[in-house]
Amino acid sequence: MRRLLHETRLFLIALQFFTRVPIPAWVGFEPVWLQQCARYFPAVGAVVGLFSAGLFGLALLLFPSTVAALLAIAASVWLTGGFHEDGWADTCDGLGGAVSREKALLIMKDSRLGSYGALGLILLLGLKAATLSALAEQAPLLAVLLLFWVHMASRLAPLLLMRTLPYAGDAEHAKAKPLATQIGGDSLAAAALMATALTLPLLCGPWPLRAVLLMLGTQLGVAALVLLWMHRWLRRRLGGYTGDNLGASQQLSELALLLAALALLPHFGPAGA
Repeated sequence: MRRLLHETRLFLIALQFFTRVPIPAWVGFEPVWLQQCARYFPAVGAVVGLFSAGLFGLALLLFPSTVAALLAIAASVWLTGGFHEDGWADTCDGLGGAVSREKALLIMKDSRLGSYGALGLILLLGLKAATLSALAEQAPLLAVLLLFWVHMASRLAPLLLMRTLPYAGDAEHAKAKPLATQIGGDSLAAAALMATALTLPLLCGPWPLRAVLLMLGTQLGVAALVLLWMHRWLRRRLGGYTGDNLGASQQLSELALLLAALALLPHFGPAGA
């Protein structure tokens, strides 16, 4: 019972840290829980995905797919406070130009939005909206389920960076110091198992299982290549990651998963159309 209570606390701490969802006062807080709660990143993504995909499905009944896609994205941004989008914008500002490692870290700490960050944010959100809209026009139900899934699966990307790279900033003054440490293999494995379990709704849909597995496998392969590129980029430019880079990795992975699904949709078969 105590173990279950502790795990519940960890999930709620992760939910509070990454979303606007209020949690009960009895949960309490210990700084070390921030590092331990990393295993629940996919579960938090599932909550965000459920909210965004649910609104997406309702909006598709009332509005054109473009409007529905924008409303779904706005819903996730509101629920998370733009937490990951802010990390993407700061990463674009810091690493968009040819500056030194020290200068890049200073730029990413600056709360002001620069030209690289603004352009990166516009392109990222525009591509996500266009991709979601195109998916919904061809396969509405699949698009809704995929939106839920990509929010969940993309939360594995920050964990992989935290596992394989050191923290590049000043860990002593990090806003979330316990997160500025490498996570254990057990936490990563638990997160992967959680993500696998949360994939089951897609496997139970009205599509051939082989087609679904092919799509999901290809999506994950494309996202892995994008993450590998980002891993090498961060190691070369910063020697590690910052909190902003973790948010950026989630956003890039989410976009890569959506784009891969759209590219594969024509080969998904009649049931996907």
